[in-house]
Amino acid sequence: MSDPTGSFSIGDTTVKMPVKTGTIGPSVVDIGKLYAGTGMFTYDPGFTSTASCESQITYIDGDEGILLYRGYPIDQLAENGDFLETAYLLLYGELPNPTQKKDFDYRITRHTMVHEQMARFFQGLRRDSHPMAVLCASVGALSAFYHDSTDISDPHQRMVASFRLIGKMPTLAAMAYKYSLGQPFIYPKNDLDYSSNFLRMCYAVPCEDYKINPIFSRALDRIFILHADHEQNASTSTVRLAGSSGANPFACIAAGVACLWGPAHGGANEAALKMLMEIGTVENIPKFIARAKDKNDPFRLMGFGHRVYKNYDPRAKIMQRTCHEVLSELGIKDNPLLDVAMALEKIALSDEYFIEKKLYPNIDFYSGITLKAMGFPVSMFTVLFAVARTAGWIAQWKEMIEDPSQKIGRPRQLYVGAPQRDYVAIAKRA
Repeated sequence: MSDPTGSFSIGDTTVKMPVKTGTIGPSVVDIGKLYAGTGMFTYDPGFTSTASCESQITYIDGDEGILLYRGYPIDQLAENGDFLETAYLLLYGELPNPTQKKDFDYRITRHTMVHEQMARFFQGLRRDSHPMAVLCASVGALSAFYHDSTDISDPHQRMVASFRLIGKMPTLAAMAYKYSLGQPFIYPKNDLDYSSNFLRMCYAVPCEDYKINPIFSRALDRIFILHADHEQNASTSTVRLAGSSGANPFACIAAGVACLWGPAHGGANEAALKMLMEIGTVENIPKFIARAKDKNDPFRLMGFGHRVYKNYDPRAKIMQRTCHEVLSELGIKDNPLLDVAMALEKIALSDEYFIEKKLYPNIDFYSGITLKAMGFPVSMFTVLFAVARTAGWIAQWKEMIEDPSQKIGRPRQLYVGAPQRDYVAIAKRA
């Protein structure tokens, strides 16, 4: 049976183009021959209607509120597994058996240490540097320390680089946090799981023992799973685009970190928390709800609705439960900020305006509250996002490198500048 085709007509010219069908989700029109047949490109700002690649990793149905990692619903993974199991799934396409899981955990854990000279690298940065600036710089610097895993044509080096990035990212993130506080770096411990290790590196000090809170550790692990991948978003597309040039994996992930730093991407949970601070008290909520409904008021409720999900964000349901578990563990009852959040949540889930416009609380709304309750400053929120998303970035980068159909990224443009003109000597210019 032959592949279906579509056609594009402009004037008297008609070009037939193959239609490709995925496992699930919308089919796509292959426009690779469009320019050759018509002399025209497509125009799609933000690439919101363009598939840039074939991928087997993540599937999203925003209308139905579905998020699948390698076919597995996100809620099943977050409720039943741990982050490193999810990382294995993203990298290799299947959930690990007990032997594979033990081996993978061992390899990642043994790659959590960073080169000792990295400590001196940090000393070249200002103490008040934003943790994301520090993370971006230090991830990129890894390529200067690990020359033996930068040859992307070598499958073994790609594997080692993958393990190193997933293992070292929480260590670098914790170092960025400690550096901003002026506290000494804490080395990782091989007898701790991934999330517990990270919490200890962030909060322990050399002068006393640090006791891991299992509720916090499990909450953070869920946060990592929920943020591990999200299809071809801005930062993932950045990693793929950087990787398409043949750049080493450390440079590619650093590019992803830089993109994630943008407030429209990784900074959304920070924006949601700032909105709660602006509202201030429960008594002020009606006033801000009215402002949100006013089309002439620039105020927007952050943490509600999603560009992709037109239904309830599937990650938000798990994050909501995790948030309440953390708050219950802390016994928080009289925190004004959290009071505002809970009251706003209740209104959003019952108010017809929110329901009609499908402005459900999203993952950013709950994750910001949870992370703040766990003691993380707002400046660390996006850093934690980067730790989680590294698994997805690496999986996407690895898939791209191993895809023979991929070529260097080269988007086209609609040029609207000056037409061709001749140079005029400076003395003759008016």
